[in-house]
Amino acid sequence: MITFIRADHFHVCVPEERLEEARAFYANIIGLQPVYRPDVFGAPGYWFDIGNVQLHVGVEPSLPRSIRHTALQITDIEAAKKHLQKHNVEIVDEPPIPGRTRFSFVDPFGNRMELLQYDLT
Repeated sequence: MITFIRADHFHVCVPEERLEEARAFYANIIGLQPVYRPDVFGAPGYWFDIGNVQLHVGVEPSLPRSIRHTALQITDIEAAKKHLQKHNVEIVDEPPIPGRTRFSFVDPFGNRMELLQYDLT
């Protein structure tokens, strides 16, 4: 048996030549706070704080888009959608799931991220 405590981090990949663009996107548009990343990995990257989880951005050649994604619960889904649209971020409507309002966005590097808000009922 495995006893889980919480999610610790998730990792997205970007082409190496776009790493600084990724840092700017996640810090300036998404609004994440950069955190210390130890220099022990042998490849460049950035880490960001998202509440009690971290986003790790690393380098890898571009891959085709897939259904791989990370879902993040947020407090105001409509405000988030408007904010991302204001910055011309690609929005993807998702099939409805009872009890949740949700959509995905695709970062400029092809990573799909789902945002969701649980409905109060």
